Amino acid sequence: VQLVESGGGAVQAGDSLTLSCEAYGFDFDDFAFGWFRQSPGKEAQEREGIAEIVNRNRSTKYAEAAKGRFTISSDRGKNTETLQMNDLKPEDTANYYCATEYLWPDPPISVEGYDFWGRGTQVSVAS
Repeated sequence: VQLVESGGGAVQAGDSLTLSCEAYGFDFDDFAFGWFRQSPGKEAQEREGIAEIVNRNRSTKYAEAAKGRFTISSDRGKNTETLQMNDLKPEDTANYYCATEYLWPDPPISVEGYDFWGRGTQVSVAS
């Protein structure tokens, strides 16, 4: 299982970014994907869950911080999961990680629910 994130960068408040997570080495349709973020000074187990999608039934969940601004989606043809982030705020600044788990994570949108992680991509939002 390999996950490779891309799309991070430095932007201004109010801008948009699209993060991508390319998946290798497993059947994309049988897995759930989540996006997490880790702020400076926080440990890996303190990563904040942002959004997830269960590819088996296409269900999605969002954290309160993401609702109305972020959208998670899957492109089965490209084995790629995407997080569209709009109206970015300085508090969205963090290292963003893609994660995957067979079928669905338990509990949902939680670090302990996912076994496989990418290396992260940095998002910086200036005010």
